[in-house]
Amino acid sequence: MKYKVTIFFIIGIFLYIIDIGLNSYDDKEIYISDQEITSLVSAWNSRVGRNPTDDEIYRIINNLIEEEILYREALLLGLDKEDRIIKRRLAQKISFLKEESIPNIPTKDEILKYYNDNTDKYFVDETFTFTHLFYSSENNSEERAENAYKDIIKGFDVNADPFFLGKNFVNKTLININSDFGKNFGDYFQNLTVNEWSEPIESPFGHHLIYVTNKNDGYYPDITMIYKKVEMDLLQDKRDQAVKKFIDEVKTEYKVYINPDLQL
Repeated sequence: MKYKVTIFFIIGIFLYIIDIGLNSYDDKEIYISDQEITSLVSAWNSRVGRNPTDDEIYRIINNLIEEEILYREALLLGLDKEDRIIKRRLAQKISFLKEESIPNIPTKDEILKYYNDNTDKYFVDETFTFTHLFYSSENNSEERAENAYKDIIKGFDVNADPFFLGKNFVNKTLININSDFGKNFGDYFQNLTVNEWSEPIESPFGHHLIYVTNKNDGYYPDITMIYKKVEMDLLQDKRDQAVKKFIDEVKTEYKVYINPDLQL
């Protein structure tokens, strides 16, 4: 990006004013680096989709200076003390710095070893595709479900109540099923026969007749199928370890005092 001479003139004026007005106090000196300005202009370009005008660059730099002034004045007033949001943000920032110290490209051998050491993490759970007939607990669900099951066995058509999540479910894991139908409801699926109606199964909502049309067994995928995911997981694990190592190293330098009589 080619900036006009006026842009540099504007920057010079700002720095000159700040230098003249605040030069006598170290904590009042503000230095705006080329990298800061370039970074902000680049971010503006990415967000808006075009280069900023002279006036827009002026406002970008002005906002940067005003933000720095407000930040320093807030520090002088101690507004950063006991502020959970600020503490959390600074903790995140130093964590990011430690994470960035990890190389971004692990070797193939490292990735393969990580996969072999964590195969259970990549196990693909079994899934079920099924339909169901629902009978609400608000209307004698058990008896109605029993009668419906008997009619189905005889080949009769049956009616059912509407279920808030619908009638048909595709490739649902047991975790998904438990989430949709209630805790431990998925346990029944282990004993269901494909292409056969189940007897009534109770849930917190009522009773259900389940018809499984397809079951896919769980499996361990070959690393070639998930190579990129394993690589990203390895990188994140290394970053987490880098942060943990840093904390462990500096933790001994701190003394922590907690009121032993504190009652929560």
